[in-house]
Amino acid sequence: MRKILITLFIIISTSLLSQNKFDSLYKNTSRSNSHKLKLEFTDDLGNKTSLPILIIKGKQRGKVFTILAGVHGAEYAPIIATQELIKELKPSKLIGSIIIIPITNIGSFYKSTPYVNPIDKKNINRIFPGIKNGTVSEKIAHFISSKIIPITDVFLDAHSGDANEDLLPFVCFYDNKKYPQQTMISKELSEYSGFENVISYPYTIKDNQPALYAFKQACKVGKIALSFESGKLGYVQPEAVQRIKRGYFRILKKLEMYEYNDPLGDTKFQLMNSPIYLRSSVQGIFYTKFKAGDKVIKDQKLGYITDEFGEIIQQIFSPVSGVILYMTGTPPINEDSTLFSISTY
Repeated sequence: MRKILITLFIIISTSLLSQNKFDSLYKNTSRSNSHKLKLEFTDDLGNKTSLPILIIKGKQRGKVFTILAGVHGAEYAPIIATQELIKELKPSKLIGSIIIIPITNIGSFYKSTPYVNPIDKKNINRIFPGIKNGTVSEKIAHFISSKIIPITDVFLDAHSGDANEDLLPFVCFYDNKKYPQQTMISKELSEYSGFENVISYPYTIKDNQPALYAFKQACKVGKIALSFESGKLGYVQPEAVQRIKRGYFRILKKLEMYEYNDPLGDTKFQLMNSPIYLRSSVQGIFYTKFKAGDKVIKDQKLGYITDEFGEIIQQIFSPVSGVILYMTGTPPINEDSTLFSISTY
């Protein structure tokens, strides 16, 4: 029993020390500097991981802009775009502060696993607001929910298509009627971001329901929040990286936190409807000739799934006319997987 208590004390003490270190660095009053730290997270299952955090403080006080990248570790474009931002950003020219989590899911990133953290088999972007005394992934989500989001003015969660996903680049925000001012600013930032496609998602969860998603958690508690999606299929496309990095700088400019002259100027964008989702009812091998960005019409055949012997076990038809926002881009399919996300006209 004494050994268990000592181990528990060490785990709790390590967690508290890490969080106190973040608090002390964030509250440091010196300006035009950067603070790097890696917070350690452990759980009672014997798991251990870390969370890298960069705090950049500008020449004077102002807004706090938080960037979350690598919540899904096999989504590489936002991770690389964030690395480039870190190299290029000059604290002496910044007004306000930026908090950057460059790789939220370290376990997933270094094991190249899509969606879930292989350490505890949790999808960090499906467990917000997290659990204080949960597994390491749940603790990371709780730390972000309880420590990062409350001190944030603008929260940006950067994603791409995962290792098996083809994706049309877009920026999205939630239409939270409870916070109309924050929703309006989220919309303005999305439209100014330089992304070609802008989507307003309906906000339907109740106050007693978990947000599940990182930037939805920020939206739920009244923060200005949005999400980038650029990149696909588990490799780094330079244009996807550039789109995200440009979006970072454009939002900083719009917030009057940083001077940025965009060589591309303003981008013409289109407003897209919130998508509908087509899911598989079986496990098997997925066939389609379509790709993200293709237009489809109602009742059009989009593809089919076979068993391991090549027998067709599910055919897929579009229930609406619209454009494919993202889709599964590789053959393996599990039951209840998302096959297509289609934004209607």
